[in-house]
Amino acid sequence: MVDTDTFVPEAVEEIENEVGDANAVIALSGGVDSSVAAALAYEAIGDQLTPVYVDTGLMRKGETDGIRETFDYMDSLRVIDAKDRFLEKLAGVTDPEEKRAAIGEQFIREFEREATDADADYLVQGTIYPDRIESEGGIKSHHNVGGLPEVVDFEGIVEPVRDLYKDEVREVARHLGLEEIVAERMPFPGPGLAVRVIGEVTEEKLEVARHACHVVEEELEEYEPWQALAAVIGKATGVKGDNRVHGWVVSVRSVESRDGMTARAQELDWETLQRIQSRITGENENVARVVYDVTHKPPATIEYE
Repeated sequence: MVDTDTFVPEAVEEIENEVGDANAVIALSGGVDSSVAAALAYEAIGDQLTPVYVDTGLMRKGETDGIRETFDYMDSLRVIDAKDRFLEKLAGVTDPEEKRAAIGEQFIREFEREATDADADYLVQGTIYPDRIESEGGIKSHHNVGGLPEVVDFEGIVEPVRDLYKDEVREVARHLGLEEIVAERMPFPGPGLAVRVIGEVTEEKLEVARHACHVVEEELEEYEPWQALAAVIGKATGVKGDNRVHGWVVSVRSVESRDGMTARAQELDWETLQRIQSRITGENENVARVVYDVTHKPPATIEYE
């Protein structure tokens, strides 16, 4: 476990030394990793830092409003509406690795544009150790590691929590006094709902995934999962009213883990599962079926792509 009393001042000093008198932008997603990186960078370089939240259109329900509320103390916070650019980049893309690469490249281009406006030479991001391991090991490319384009218009990329696991990042968050809603927040993938949609990313699939994920997080809160999610995995026939429908299949996943490197599927009671499927199918006319994923990691990954 990380020694926060030692880690925090060392991380702050590292950022100060690396950025120096220059300016930097921080890739802020609202998750605990980027929030801790932002807090450390803000302590290190203060007004030299410009926090940038990119609304990709791939985010959870209410994410953008939550970002504005949580980080309103950072006067220089910029919220960028980039939904159309990301969806255009993802149009026709079905391969998971190509999705991640497309998202990673578009993220960088958004930050490069904002860095130009802020006269910033450095990018700070919340890459953590499992991101690096999975990208370098070929398990999956994380948008902020293996998904980065070869040419990046920054003098340097600063990653203050790059050697920490998720549970260690949470320890640092508590040490820094970050709000519980941030410090204990359930992990959410950098590529967002794009990796919870099998095949091409469309607005219809995203809306189904966004709503279903919201239902799952609400209904499973009492179980305190390490991560709980819903994914759109295909289409199947069903019956709604007196009509036969060909609707989306939503897979629900809930796991227990310490650091995300391994995970066990949670045992949920039947009543809870029925309540989840009833809400997801009842509140979205385009969903025909809901299934529950009982696969551990390994052999499965936590996310679907």
